[in-house]
Amino acid sequence: MAESAIQDRAAGAIMGAFIGDALGLGPHWYYDLEELRRDYGDWITTYTDPKPGRYHEGLKAGQLSQAGIILRLMLRSLVERGAYDEADFCRRMDEELFPLLDGTPANGPGGYTSQSIRNAWRKRVQQKLPWGQTGGHADTTEAIERTLAIAVRYATQPHELATAISNNARLTQIDDTVLSMTVAYGAVLSLLVQGHELDKDLSDKLMHLVKTGELPFHAVTHSDLQPPRPGDPDPPLAGRFASPDALLTPSYVATAATDPGIPIEPAWKVSLVYGMPCAIYHQLPAAYYLAARFPQDFESAVLHAVNGGGQNQARAILTGALAGAQAGLSGIPQRFLDGLEEGETLRKLAMDLAAQVGMPADRGE
Repeated sequence: MAESAIQDRAAGAIMGAFIGDALGLGPHWYYDLEELRRDYGDWITTYTDPKPGRYHEGLKAGQLSQAGIILRLMLRSLVERGAYDEADFCRRMDEELFPLLDGTPANGPGGYTSQSIRNAWRKRVQQKLPWGQTGGHADTTEAIERTLAIAVRYATQPHELATAISNNARLTQIDDTVLSMTVAYGAVLSLLVQGHELDKDLSDKLMHLVKTGELPFHAVTHSDLQPPRPGDPDPPLAGRFASPDALLTPSYVATAATDPGIPIEPAWKVSLVYGMPCAIYHQLPAAYYLAARFPQDFESAVLHAVNGGGQNQARAILTGALAGAQAGLSGIPQRFLDGLEEGETLRKLAMDLAAQVGMPADRGE
């Protein structure tokens, strides 16, 4: 693996996520597609202002939502500490974000505060609970939207990746299924940063990491999901997710994306196939689909994510990271980088993090 290529893909993943976030700012959460087309035309191609009375009202095209702001906070912590430092991340949340919130949805940096962050704010600020007792049951992708930076940092260290992502996600979301899918997404992103393809074989590579104990998923089957043999011991469950199914989803979806017998045309209608709402089980299949269908076409991947409506901002963040990891920063059209507010600052942070990929996990601690 050429170091320069890995760094290009790592930076592409981070910038892809920021671009996806900003692209979704204007047309966020339109569940009526006719209304979306009426407000933004038949095809959204770039950053847009939110409309009056809609989510993120008052913000401007190219700015980040709160998801992007928290991702930037995570990125700064990783870069400055040289590793995932939970105490440092929590301190930044306490000092830089929580004082700007009031516990209501339509408030705070980025113009909207998500369910899991509102819940953590109430427990931390109002109830004075310590971090570690702040998680809730939101079934959304909000943890992925910040931990994707952890996945990039530990792209070649799967055990450290899984531990850090799981620990950080638990700060706001404690449902085991959500956690397993969050870690699975991070593992997928890490393989793409390494240079693997999002295809029918990717899940086998992830399962190999399960079998070697590097990813904490419980699995009783042998390779190719063959049944256990008589006398095989039951693998220990302690510290492991209940099943590896979240690791199998990407290859099934990628197979569908490249099968001419399973047409989804145009590709933005993936939001209708897998669902437009916010829940993680709607969002991940759509993001995997678009990234697998447009593996070297960043623009098509993110624009189809945005034009599908519903929770298109999260879909575009997740798709943007996956597509950016495949195309690399060098493969992202310059206009998306130029139109991003503080794009050069974000790019420098992305490059600084990319330079840390492969460094010892305990660096900076």
